[in-house]
Amino acid sequence: MKLALSGRTLIVQPLPGIGDMVWHLPHIHAIAATTAEGRVDLLAKPRSQADRLLRADPCVERVLWLERESGRHAGLRGLWRLASLLHQGRYQRVWILHGSTRYALASRLAGIPERVGYGVGLQARLLNVPVRLPPDRRHAHPIVRADTLLELLDIPRNEPEPRLATAADAEQAVAERFDAWPAPWTALGIGSSEPWKQWGAARFAELALALERHRSSSTFIVGGPAERSLADEMLSRIRAGGGRAADAVALPLEQTAALLARCRGYIGNDTGVLNMAAALGVPVIGLFGGSQPLWHSRFIHPLLPLSGQRDMAAITVPQVLEAFMRLG
Repeated sequence: MKLALSGRTLIVQPLPGIGDMVWHLPHIHAIAATTAEGRVDLLAKPRSQADRLLRADPCVERVLWLERESGRHAGLRGLWRLASLLHQGRYQRVWILHGSTRYALASRLAGIPERVGYGVGLQARLLNVPVRLPPDRRHAHPIVRADTLLELLDIPRNEPEPRLATAADAEQAVAERFDAWPAPWTALGIGSSEPWKQWGAARFAELALALERHRSSSTFIVGGPAERSLADEMLSRIRAGGGRAADAVALPLEQTAALLARCRGYIGNDTGVLNMAAALGVPVIGLFGGSQPLWHSRFIHPLLPLSGQRDMAAITVPQVLEAFMRLG
């Protein structure tokens, strides 16, 4: 089945993380190409920081916030508030990149004529584009589910992997703040959403000192506000070892993207920022001691413990340094 060109289009992508949004960039861009203007609106959760992440993306017109956690869109009243929000957009078509019935019901209550989604469970009764994911794909990885939906509708996905754009003003801000640091730049991504994905301040600091000894380059410590104390511990350890590193923690997300785009490599935990680096074409050493390796980008080079243990501490600094040097 092939869909006709559409007018105003909304994409619902409610998975909360930055990495989740990066995973769906090829699908967002492919769906945007099915619209008359080549642009879509996006309904996302605030934690995705989609407004900052996609600020320079020419395919995204605006970002609407799905506020389930705050209560605004929770419960029955929240459902009606969400339907009212969607109704204001006067959308012709909605794509629901999730199996939830709630978003399909809100779209129907909002009067959106064309509703496309995965058709999982009760959601199928609220969609009117007769395409459903086969049973073996309904609980697959989010990338696989979105890929399958586009394939069923004969919509070409011209980007085999995510591609992220950077904003000119963010590039300028990064240049003004960090241009004194000599190139090439290497980023260490120290963030982690769960403790078992964290490599630790001591190992990251040891790696930063090893990189400084082996190569003439600048090392940047990258993370969110939650990593402030971890970064401070790292910087203290690096200074005690006679080294130095640039503090790039808690930058606005668009500036983090601009900084990553200038790096010759990235080493870090399994996080959204790792996915951003790969989507910017930066070679990534991903530390996957506590989670399943990512496979969707040729720029991600997963590193697992040599011992076969599921333990971040089992990944050694020499192992990471050797893998990074192989990247060239």
